[in-house]
Amino acid sequence: MSERLRLVFFGSDPIALPLLESLARPASSAAEILAVFTQPDRATGRGQKIQPNAIKGWALARDLPVFQPEKLTADVQAQLAGLGADVGLVMAYGHILRDEFIAVPRCGMLNLHTSILPRFRGASPIQSATASGEKETGVTLMRIVRKLDAGPVAAVERVRIEPLDTALEVEAKLAAASVTLVAGVLPRLADGTVVFVPQDESAATYCRKLTKDDGAVDFATEARLLAARINGLFPWPACRVEIGGQLVRIGLADSLETVAPAAPVPVGEVLGADEHGVLVATSRGTVRLRKLQRAGGRMLPTAEFLRGFPIERGTVLPSRPMMTLVTTR
Repeated sequence: MSERLRLVFFGSDPIALPLLESLARPASSAAEILAVFTQPDRATGRGQKIQPNAIKGWALARDLPVFQPEKLTADVQAQLAGLGADVGLVMAYGHILRDEFIAVPRCGMLNLHTSILPRFRGASPIQSATASGEKETGVTLMRIVRKLDAGPVAAVERVRIEPLDTALEVEAKLAAASVTLVAGVLPRLADGTVVFVPQDESAATYCRKLTKDDGAVDFATEARLLAARINGLFPWPACRVEIGGQLVRIGLADSLETVAPAAPVPVGEVLGADEHGVLVATSRGTVRLRKLQRAGGRMLPTAEFLRGFPIERGTVLPSRPMMTLVTTR
């Protein structure tokens, strides 16, 4: 193997922890972590206490230098240059990197984006791919360029999205996939044998930053797509529906193909329940709400939820318009 690369990591989200753990094992890693750049400490939780993120905690526990700039100024660029890095590796950092910053490491800056580029460029690729009913997604390792998520691609690691996967399960799969992906590319980067392939701009799609309003549920949507959306938006912003005057969060759903009833059934009508959840009519098929949570309560399997919060058959759950998550702009 070639001499190990001197690497600076840029990230602020726990999704990168499995990758960092793998990079920190000298026997199996083609890189040496010199330092970590991450977001400044923020107020989090109900008490809004200022505390470090998981990436900073990981780095401090290993006595690695940590940089937390609010802005990437010329002074910060000089700090990066002083580290003498061969490569910068970015995953869910939260800062846009300028061209002069990208150019500091000898081999440039690489980014791990959690989709199969050029699809799902942007701020919410995991949630948007899952919520769109995709059967697979992946992690793409690309060279960073000025245009959003548009750099040439070194490699992709793909993962399956199963019908009962929420964004949480998909994120865990992608975290593990990033370990495999980087382990395969870094030795070739050190040897100078990585080939970067331009993206097909004609196939690009974009996903925006999610808001709380994305938790709306429209039962006029086909059941398969509605279940995917519910799962893709859990745990945040989480889809919510009004039942008995209370907003109830939906934690998991799937869909059933059903025979058309003899008489028309309003979309949103509760058709009953089985051992797995509450059955609700949609424009095509039945959506089954498998986990529910009332205000102040815990997310529960529906059978348990119904013991304290009955939902009568024939109840019509209100629909709200759902905003588009993905565009081709």
